[in-house]
Amino acid sequence: MNIKIFIVAAMILISQSVFSASSRPHIVILATGGTIAGTAESNTQTTGYKSGAIGVQTLINAVTEINTIARIDGQQISNIGSENMTSDIILKLSQQVNALLASNDVDGVVITHGTDTLDETAYFLNLTVKSDKPVVFTAAMRPATAISADGPMNLLEAVTVAADPNAKGRGVMVVLNDRIGSARFITKTNSTTMDTFKAPEEGYLGIIVGGKPQFENRVEKTHTLRSVFDVRNLKKLPTVVIIYGYQDDPEYMFDAAISHHVDGIVYAGTGAGSVSVRSEAGIKKAEKAGIIVVRASRTGNGIVSSDKELPGLVSNSLNPAKARILLMTALSQNKKPVLIQNYFNTY
Repeated sequence: MNIKIFIVAAMILISQSVFSASSRPHIVILATGGTIAGTAESNTQTTGYKSGAIGVQTLINAVTEINTIARIDGQQISNIGSENMTSDIILKLSQQVNALLASNDVDGVVITHGTDTLDETAYFLNLTVKSDKPVVFTAAMRPATAISADGPMNLLEAVTVAADPNAKGRGVMVVLNDRIGSARFITKTNSTTMDTFKAPEEGYLGIIVGGKPQFENRVEKTHTLRSVFDVRNLKKLPTVVIIYGYQDDPEYMFDAAISHHVDGIVYAGTGAGSVSVRSEAGIKKAEKAGIIVVRASRTGNGIVSSDKELPGLVSNSLNPAKARILLMTALSQNKKPVLIQNYFNTY
């Protein structure tokens, strides 16, 4: 009789465990490398380390607490420093995220990424992911081997946000240092400090307090499901380069871009997208060659608005790097300047 009771009790415990596991959200972690997967020779070394030295499963195993929040799977997309991120990799990443989120078994995706170009990749997915399920980027400013490495907590909080029902429909998010940012607005603002990711003009979407996401804002700019951009079957993204504006900037930078047959150019102008007489001549020459040119601001904040006296389209509030991402994505759809300018006003 006691044996029968024991067997029944064991079966109840097993069924409860299975139910508990199946009731947790299923989050897939996609790893691309970066400092969060970096190693150094000493635990006090926070510069000069090797990015992308650790695989995704090692990252997952180091933060066992995430298994109490969600059912976790991991995939390695790449293992590089994000300064080496390419349009081919971000296209592959977007297509994989779309494939995962199309499954009823996947509730959200977390992406680990290097901090240097994280804002570019996150914004690309904000434009091209065709789902309202949470997509959350996270990273680290200290390598995994450092004292007080920030990667484990950032990964835990990213999974926490991705598993939260209130995260749905907010566009692609970036979670670091207890903050929840929008991929549209957030960017890296400091080369070394842990609170580097900020949106100075627009602020954060929310904050994580005591392990719980607290959302405060929503983004009105078009993103994800409402986006017209669909790259799920795209083989290659158009080529767009950035030309930096400064005193004595030469016209021949545009000649180089034209000779390399680029599809688009972003001009990182001074102030509110101001253009020198030399670069103005270069922009006009590029436009005559059929290249779409967008003027942005090298200041990092503020609006670049249309000016009938100056050539080129304008980036609205996008910085040069994100303007390149949008122009590249837009050119994969069409080459009509009027429509592309509308994209910059809308996205």
